[in-house]
Amino acid sequence: MEDSTKVVAPGESLQAARQVIVPREKIARRLLLDRLARWVVTLGGAAIIVCILAILFVIAAEVYPLFRKPTAVPMGAITMSLDSATLAVGVDEYREIVYVVTASGVHFASVKDGTSLTSNRLQGLRGATVVGTSGLGRGQFMLGLSDGRAIPAEISFSVTFPEGRRHIEAELVAGDPIVVDPQRHPLVQLAYASTPNGPMTAAAVGPKAIILVTVKETKTLIGPSTKEESRERLTLPVEGEITQIILDGRGEDLFAGTSSGQVIRVDLRNPNEPKVAGITAATIRPGIGVSTMGFLIGDRTMVVGDTMGGVSSWQLVQADGEGQRLAKIHDFLAHTGPVVAFAPSRRDKGFTTADASGIIRIHYGTTGKTLLTLQAGKEGLSAATFAPKADGVITVNAKGDLSHWIVENPHPEISWGSLFGKVWYEGYPAPAYVWQSTGGTDDFEGKFSLTPLIFGTIKGTFYALLIAIPLALLGALYTSQFMHPTLRGIVKPTVEIMAALPSVVLGFLAGLWLAPLVEKIVPGLFLMPIITTLLILIAVFCWRFVPIGVRRRVKAGTEVALLIPIVILGGWISFQLGWAVERMLLSGDYRGWLLNLLGLTYDQRNSLVVGIAMGFAVIPIIFTIAEDSLSNVPQHLAAGSLALGATRWQTALRVVLPTASPGIFSAIMIGFGRAVGETMIVLMATGNTPVMDWSTFNGFRALSANIAVELPEAPEGGTLFRILFLAALLLFVMTFIVNTLAELVRLKLRQRYRAL
Repeated sequence: MEDSTKVVAPGESLQAARQVIVPREKIARRLLLDRLARWVVTLGGAAIIVCILAILFVIAAEVYPLFRKPTAVPMGAITMSLDSATLAVGVDEYREIVYVVTASGVHFASVKDGTSLTSNRLQGLRGATVVGTSGLGRGQFMLGLSDGRAIPAEISFSVTFPEGRRHIEAELVAGDPIVVDPQRHPLVQLAYASTPNGPMTAAAVGPKAIILVTVKETKTLIGPSTKEESRERLTLPVEGEITQIILDGRGEDLFAGTSSGQVIRVDLRNPNEPKVAGITAATIRPGIGVSTMGFLIGDRTMVVGDTMGGVSSWQLVQADGEGQRLAKIHDFLAHTGPVVAFAPSRRDKGFTTADASGIIRIHYGTTGKTLLTLQAGKEGLSAATFAPKADGVITVNAKGDLSHWIVENPHPEISWGSLFGKVWYEGYPAPAYVWQSTGGTDDFEGKFSLTPLIFGTIKGTFYALLIAIPLALLGALYTSQFMHPTLRGIVKPTVEIMAALPSVVLGFLAGLWLAPLVEKIVPGLFLMPIITTLLILIAVFCWRFVPIGVRRRVKAGTEVALLIPIVILGGWISFQLGWAVERMLLSGDYRGWLLNLLGLTYDQRNSLVVGIAMGFAVIPIIFTIAEDSLSNVPQHLAAGSLALGATRWQTALRVVLPTASPGIFSAIMIGFGRAVGETMIVLMATGNTPVMDWSTFNGFRALSANIAVELPEAPEGGTLFRILFLAALLLFVMTFIVNTLAELVRLKLRQRYRAL
């Protein structure tokens, strides 16, 4: 006899029940399938969680190097054979050959063992010695002599690969000496700049005197070029004496540091009439002397070191009604002794300073942070240099001992302050939040503030939900509680089909069709909610006076169809009134009126366009989930309310809506997540300008759009590449936090209304 199981229907007695014979093999097969399905679903869910965690791990792995601390590995100290004290030091980009300026000239030595490679004793010294230099590592420089002359010089390196091995040769290219000071004062303090109008040399020739030599070269189409040399002697209002002078690369400003702690700026924009443009106390305390000065790459930021170990950065900023003034940007970690050496990076805004006790510090000008502190020994340092690739530091002391470090610091411009705080960038009048990842010059200062992008993401989401939430929720409430089932069967699928529209299509339409259209009808667009609402109220009021026989012909729940022509009429009237208002009250141009009266500029692709387009994309999601939540409210609740005498509106607002609030809240949060992560609409419908302005008529840049725009061009492993991954991590964190809070609120609401 076959094994079987008898199944009895609920509510039936055993005698009256119809016996159903189910084979045990079939039951066992079903149980097996149930277990397999359970395991497949469980494994699928676990796989999804693992994939999400793996994505998060990859993003975190790309972001982590941004915040790694820089390191410096000492490569040992070597002793070079020098004939006198070191004035300046430099190194090639591979850190194989070091060149040192001494009283007799320039000496080249191997970085590995200090072996002397060649010594270039300058020609034409005629018994004079080198007593000063304008700074190495920036192309051509000047060597100041003890007899008032200066020699232009340049270090050139040639790289060959015989037998597949790199071989570097160094050469000193020196020009003819020029007479800077006819009175033959030693040129200890010297500055040089190769300006577009010709080379410019400045030298301190006394406690308060500076001589400025300008060579203007005129090129002709036919014949040799001509050179015109001019010399100006300046007497500065110095308290004490001049200790340092520097020239910017454009030849616009000369800065002189003094023993009293002042920095005097001389305006050279008119070389024939240089003038003192300002005096600033620039040291750690008044009366403390300036011991070293220099420019960071780009010659926009000046670094001042003093005899008390203070290090600060300064920039020229525009003062209200006063022209330009010198403003302090950052104070860096101070040294314990006088700052005797300064060397800028040729790759970024980093620089190194050293004091007489042998302490070297690496700083970054944009962030104002001191990144590393190194110890070169107890002997006093005389010179230091930053490797051309910013991957090494070399120092030389008075005895010729050379110390060398390999520096690992791939992302010096990144700090929590530079990512999320205000930073005083070059050329800005005050600290600001700025995103500008690329520039057209090698000395560009990267601006990586994520705050404007976070602000833009929130702004776009706000305007999208401002349009989507009222329309979606009110539409869902009317559709589920008042609309006729036949009409609801048409409206709901139509709204759901809206969600199938690709966002790239919506963005394309918003950018190329909607934005120009909105620009023409802005006044009418703002009048439309008022006019349309008034017309609807008037229509509803008039509907009460329609004969009852006519009203009965309209099925309950289909009255909304009669409002379609009213809404169309309201839109037409709004646009006509908008143009009339613009002509009569807004001087015929609302954009000029906004700018002149409110100070607001109108960008064609702005937040209003994004709100309309992205609201259109978010409405189907919120509408569908909210409508399902409202429709699934138990009917006995609504029936009980109606039986107690409540109207349908009272029932919908006070019974159905609170009961469905957990689902409605979930719908809003899902819509929020959709708006936060939207890329193509934001990318195509805004100007992608990373500005922080709540104005409806300005654009913005969101995190998602920024990733889409800049990731294809970001060098892999670079700072921009990793910051874009950080932006993706921020998007994940934002949505995770919002969804978590939303789930907690939803559970609270569910517990509150569970008893109904």
